[in-house]
Amino acid sequence: MPNKKNASSYLQGITRVIMDTTIGITDLVETMHKRVVHPPLLPSTPIQHLITNIAGISYKNIRWSTKLIGGSLDKALGQLHAVLGETKTTIEKEAIRSALNGVVGDYLEENENPLKITMQFRYLSKAITLNHEGFNAIYPTINGKILLMVHGACMNDLQWMRKEHNHGEALAKDLGKTPIYLHYNSGRHISSNGKMLNDLLENLVLTWPVPIEELVIVSHSMGGLVSRSALHYGIQEQNTWKKYLKKIVFLGTPHHGAPLERTGNYLDVILESIPYAKPFARLGKVRSAGITDLRYGNLIDEDWQDKDRFELQKDPRQHIRLPKFIECYSIAAVIGKATEPISHRIVGDSLVDARSALGQHKNPSKDLAFKKKNTWIAFESNHLDLLNNPNVYAKIKAWLIS
Repeated sequence: MPNKKNASSYLQGITRVIMDTTIGITDLVETMHKRVVHPPLLPSTPIQHLITNIAGISYKNIRWSTKLIGGSLDKALGQLHAVLGETKTTIEKEAIRSALNGVVGDYLEENENPLKITMQFRYLSKAITLNHEGFNAIYPTINGKILLMVHGACMNDLQWMRKEHNHGEALAKDLGKTPIYLHYNSGRHISSNGKMLNDLLENLVLTWPVPIEELVIVSHSMGGLVSRSALHYGIQEQNTWKKYLKKIVFLGTPHHGAPLERTGNYLDVILESIPYAKPFARLGKVRSAGITDLRYGNLIDEDWQDKDRFELQKDPRQHIRLPKFIECYSIAAVIGKATEPISHRIVGDSLVDARSALGQHKNPSKDLAFKKKNTWIAFESNHLDLLNNPNVYAKIKAWLIS
């Protein structure tokens, strides 16, 4: 996929990240320096102000030099496409880029960094152009049974393949479906990705080259929230694609949030409250809008707009119910055995607890009320095992056949 221009853009992106990181660390050290020279709650002396001013000049020079060197290198890398030959994107490079987008993807997008991922439909890592020629270039044969695979946070479409198994390819072979994989920047707000997916799906069904029989979505982790968000906006806009949607399968989706992100939020607050530790609180805040959306499982703009996403707050979400005209299924993973009920309530799959994955909530009005026959727990499995556990695949297959 990458050509000369993409290779140079990749290097430019890395340069910008390194440059901004250096400046960020300089800011952190300077703030810590000020905290030490000017202890909280104590009056400052003239000599302390002199030390701070002299040090401030040094820190300013570091920032200036970093921007100068980074800008020159960035410009030089921009010329590389003239000399770099064709190079294939490795699975490892895709994985690193996806992880980076998951952690700081909103920053990459805001700064137009070449490493940012732009949402697109792909198959076998190739982007699909949504017209007859584009579909024919990707698929030798095509039918009206569309299977959309939506990956989770910090991942990409190629990572549906795990330990030589890919749910999408297996379902395509066993059930005769045409698989499409979503590739997106998981560091953006979930609602932003949801709205973009809604638009893409509308274009997809309007350009699909044969009559559509059905659309089925299989989503992992955050991908389930992005799918629900897209459906919400599709219903709101009365888009065509939703009438083809028959089933959604959620694998380890944090419908009511992930404990790990809530723990990170508490850590932010603790660091902010300790005078000498306060400068380090900004390190905890180096996580994307997409990641902080996972605290409670935000789906729509109103869940996060006009709010400080790092501030400790109660669940701000508007409750979005599952639509009754679609069959929804959910699988939770639990690292413990079936004989250990506490583990699936507290630990879950190490990232998402079982109750959240199954849409259960202590407040009945917020419970997603999945049909009991449409839920299942994969014991002795972690979050990623959901991608290749043969029992999980058998369950998905059985649900999609019924």
